[in-house]
Amino acid sequence: MAEFSIETRQLRRVFKLDRIAQREGLGKSLIALDGIDLQVRTGELIGILGPNGAGKTTLIRILSTLLSPTSGEAFIEGINAIRDVKKIRPLINVVSGGETCGYGIMTAKENLRLFTELYGIPWKIARPRVEKMLTIVGLDRYKGVRVNRLSTGMRQRVNFARGFITDPKVLFLDEPTVGMDVHAAMEIRDFVKNWLAEDPSRTILLTTHYMAEADDLCDRTAIIDHGKVQAIDTPTALKKMVQKETSLELTLSGLESVPDSLKSINGIVKITVDTLPSECLTRVNALLKTPDVISEVIRQITSNGRNLVELKTHSPTLEDVFLKLTGRRLTANSDADD
Repeated sequence: MAEFSIETRQLRRVFKLDRIAQREGLGKSLIALDGIDLQVRTGELIGILGPNGAGKTTLIRILSTLLSPTSGEAFIEGINAIRDVKKIRPLINVVSGGETCGYGIMTAKENLRLFTELYGIPWKIARPRVEKMLTIVGLDRYKGVRVNRLSTGMRQRVNFARGFITDPKVLFLDEPTVGMDVHAAMEIRDFVKNWLAEDPSRTILLTTHYMAEADDLCDRTAIIDHGKVQAIDTPTALKKMVQKETSLELTLSGLESVPDSLKSINGIVKITVDTLPSECLTRVNALLKTPDVISEVIRQITSNGRNLVELKTHSPTLEDVFLKLTGRRLTANSDADD
């Protein structure tokens, strides 16, 4: 039996950029993964937390045999995921948020049956799985409806069900709740926890940029940015990194820039500024060594006559950890490919 269900060693992936990208000054290549070392134990649900462009999806594609790395090694259940693709694929499955869920002219049930057949699962075994999953994702009443007539959220539920009906040993969930409403996402998370608890030989690797999802589901969470693992531990342990610091969120009227002198205040660990054009507001997030500097932050930030609309302090979150490690917010936009 393998020591780890998932393992990577100095995994690196570099993409060559086309001439258009080069002319725009983006260089000749993009480093998506830059030496990833990761070990996931059997039965563990590990989260990869990072913004768009961090390298999360590239990692999933390599581990699921859909993409070769530039260098490094990857193993699933002790099997080389780069050289022994045919041995790996029967053991795994992937759910990618926003991905098409199958053939539009086929019904939800027909699509799920098709995928079990592709895995060589007899219909006698697959049928109760398909019926169960359709009920779990709330599509039992729509199982006879063609997929192209389902809403975006319903199609995503079919896509989610597809990942579980083959009963994989290792499951990759790549932003699985994208496009789902809050209630549906909560139901999906509950199912994931129960599915993993039913069989200790199952392992899940989850990528997400939703803090609550990582906090709720993961045994351990790896924070990844610019293709590197910045930290990995339990969500509780990660948040202890900023437990002694105060997390402050200020909402200001207008879209004008904040004073540069704000960043030089003694006692500020990290600070980010985001504009909300649709609301004509500016949001400032800061980690402070001590709450004593809050008054000075407010004084400087309102010195040009701007109104303070809202002030919040809260307990440390995974976003605060990300801010401390990378100097930017987890939800910051990125133009890089993920």
